[in-house]
Order: sequence, then structure tokens, then C-alpha cells
Amino acid sequence: MFEGQPKGLYALALANTGERFGYYTMLAVFVLFLQANFGFSAGTAGLIYSVFLGFVYFLPLFGGMLADKFGFGKMVTIGITIMFLGYLLLAIPLGKGGVAIAAMGGALALICAGTGLFKGNLQVMVGNLYDDAQYAAKRDAGFQIFYMAINIGAMFAPTAAIEMMNWAQTSLGMSEADSYHLAFAVACVSLIVSIAIYYVFRGTFKHADRNKVAAASNASAPTKELSPAETKERIICLCLVFAVVIFFWMAFHQNGSTLTYFARDYTATSSSGLASMSFYVINLVLGIFIVYGLFGLFQSRTGKGKGISAAIILAAVAGLMYRYNQLPETTSVSAPIFQHFNACFVVALTPVSIALFSWLAKKGKEPTAPLKIGLGMLVAAVAYILMTFGSIGLPAPEFDAAGQPMHMADVTPNLLIMTYLILTFAELLLSPIGISFVSKVAPPKYAGMMMGGWFVATAIGNFLVSIPALMWGASLTVVWGVLVGICLLAALFIFVILKRLNKVAR
Repeated sequence: MFEGQPKGLYALALANTGERFGYYTMLAVFVLFLQANFGFSAGTAGLIYSVFLGFVYFLPLFGGMLADKFGFGKMVTIGITIMFLGYLLLAIPLGKGGVAIAAMGGALALICAGTGLFKGNLQVMVGNLYDDAQYAAKRDAGFQIFYMAINIGAMFAPTAAIEMMNWAQTSLGMSEADSYHLAFAVACVSLIVSIAIYYVFRGTFKHADRNKVAAASNASAPTKELSPAETKERIICLCLVFAVVIFFWMAFHQNGSTLTYFARDYTATSSSGLASMSFYVINLVLGIFIVYGLFGLFQSRTGKGKGISAAIILAAVAGLMYRYNQLPETTSVSAPIFQHFNACFVVALTPVSIALFSWLAKKGKEPTAPLKIGLGMLVAAVAYILMTFGSIGLPAPEFDAAGQPMHMADVTPNLLIMTYLILTFAELLLSPIGISFVSKVAPPKYAGMMMGGWFVATAIGNFLVSIPALMWGASLTVVWGVLVGICLLAALFIFVILKRLNKVAR
């Protein structure tokens, strides 16, 4: 899995891990903060959340255009500085009035602008690492490793937010509304770590900080030029993929919206016994060590390697047994904690995904990138089919006299956990593979802009996240049913145009 990858991949991945840790710490509690601090309704909070996500993923289009002209590394540095200022402003408790709302809006604008300069351009540099012929065959696996690193940051984010808030309330005597600001302050620290990693290890990827057209013009070997017709066809095919990506992210990013509302309003608020183990991130990390240890045990070519892998497995199992014996009688289940499952599943399942597709590739049966994207949409539909069946018989959401949501039921947490697991399978089929597809197919002179196009599609999907949130109050089966239908239609579309997409992917 990790063999034969360029060294620069790990430096860029770790820099992104730090930034994503801060981002997802903030995102884990954002809609809850909007309701607790400002008294916004579920629909209003969901709308603000989706607009914010939309601009976070829309602005990389312009960040990519600027990078095509001024350089990827320069935009990454400017972007992370702007993001830091945004998180710093969000971390200041200013109350509930107009000034606080304006400051919150300004902070979100800075975070969006900074992410627009940082996120897409970092990924273009990752793609540039694989233009070297010796790494070309490792492109998809490289982006899966990069994607896994993102989720290592996201994995610890909900726990960091919750623990920081609990500490603020118990040790500092802060109100719940004010304690959110300390959770946001975690992002400031994580960005400092991120930029430090970026500059300390910059030597490993400095050669990837270049425009492909400029690099080709300076190369001694002749480079094949794309004809205007080929360039047009590639751009059209990428736009068709972007159209499908819109609806995936609309469905997937319900994790911070309607799925969080479901966790708060319909899911049991406590757990006991073995089931409660999953609500402590350290237990999930130990489980991940077991997965990686098993891979090392079967794939290692030396006795020493197998011995180390076996020791890791035994230590992780012992750790889980110890933690099980230390469990409290009941474990409190907070709505934001469910968001750590997706990230943990991504980290655990990435080696499984890479191994599976490597095995299929050796047999000449690996699905093409566009086919994987279509399959990802089908799997996402399955996740919301599960939510639909799990919601049958549940009452519609209700609100008290003050407009605050009421707790309507105590559904087993396993429903959401299984939904996140299925959505993770969909994500692994679509997101890292899609980013790899863009980096491979994009015409060289439009590399930054096309990667920005991927994020624009993500942005539009995130704008549409608000639609189910605005429906919150209707029947739950209707809310989930709409998402099922959207995923199925998007899958059908990708299968109809599959032949055309496969042609440019060769």
C-alpha cells in the first residue's frame, strides 16, 4: 500500500491532515452552535451550514485559476494564513447580538476564501508528483492514501470539540453557548501545525509546485500536445462527472445537517456495554491498528515484519480488553460524536479498498474510475434506503414553545453507525477516485481550474444540502426518500455516459 509512493505525498498529506482536523472540529458542532448561541431554527442553521460549505468548495475554482498564473505553493501559504484569521475571529466569544452575527459571517468568509486558495492547489501538487513515469501507476493508490490522511484529522475532530467544550463548562464555568468558541480555537492551533509541516518538509515536494505547461516547455523530452478537439472533449467529460458529483455531496454532507439532527432528536442519548466502546475514539483507533496489523501480517515478506505486525495486533487487542473492563456503567452519547465514525471507517477501510482494487487490477478486472463513481452513487442510495426503513413509524420532528427541537425517540445508535459505514463505502468509491480522475484527465494548461471545477461541483452539492434541512419537520421517510431518489438518478446518468468517460480515461 505505502510502497513505491513519492516522499512528497506524505508531507502534503500530513499538512492537509492538520488543516482538516481544525476544519472538522469546527464543523462537528457548527449547526448546534448556531442554534444554541443565536436561537436559529433547524432550517436556518442548515441553510447557513450549506451556504458556508458551498463557498468552501466553490472558491477553489478561483484559487486554481490564481495558482495556474502565480504558483500553487504561494496560494497554499496565503490561503492557510487567511484561514487562521477566520478561525481566530470565530474563537472570540462576542455574545448573541448583531455584532456577534456579523463577526461570525466575517469569520466564515475568511475561512471560505482561505480554503479556496489552499485545498485544491495542495491536491494539484499531489497530482503533479505522479507525472513522473515511475509513479504513474500509483496515482489512484496515492490519492487514497492522501484521502485517508484527511480523515485521520477528521477522526479526532468531534472528540476534540466535545472534550474542549466539556472542559470549558466544568473547569472555566462557561455556558454551553460560549464553550463552542474554545472548540473553534482548536482549529487555530491545528493550522499552525499544518503550515509548520508544510515548510519543514517542503524539499520533498518542491518539484511538484509547478505549472504542467511550463514544466513541459522546459523539459528536454518532447511532450504530446492536446488538440483543441481533445481538450474540449476532456473538459466536457469532466463537467459531466462534476454533474454527478453534485448529488453525491448533497447526500453525503447530510452528516453535519439532517443526520446530526436525527442523532440529536431521535437517537438514544446513552449506551452501555460493548456497544458503548465505539463512542470512544481511542477504541476505534485500536481497531484500526488491528486492521493494519492484519495487513502487515499477511503481506510482510520477512519474519521480522510478520512479528512486528503480530505484536501490534496483540497489543491492540489487549488495549481493547483493558478499556472494556474500564467502561463506565453508561456512556453519554452526544450528537456530534457520530461524525467520527465516517472518518474512522475511511482510515480503516482504505487499505482494504487499495488491496481489493490492486487484486482486481492484476486480474485485469479493475473497474474504471467512472464506473467506480457510478457504483459509489448506488451505494449512497443504499445508505438512505436503510435510513428510510429505520425511520418507519417514527413521528415527524416537533418543537417546543420556544422553537427548540424536542427529543422524539430513542432509536438504537446502530442505525446511524451502519448508515455512516455504507456512506463511507460510497465515499471511497467516488471521492479519492474522482480527484485522481480529474488530475489525470484535465488538460495540462487548465489543471488548476479543472481541480477547482471538482470543488465547484462539491460546492453546488453543498448548497443543495439545505433542501433536506428545510424539509426537517416533514415525515422522515420523505426526507430520506428524496435522497434515495437523487442518488439513483445520478447513478443512472453516469452509467448512460460511461463509454464516453472511459474513452478519455485511457
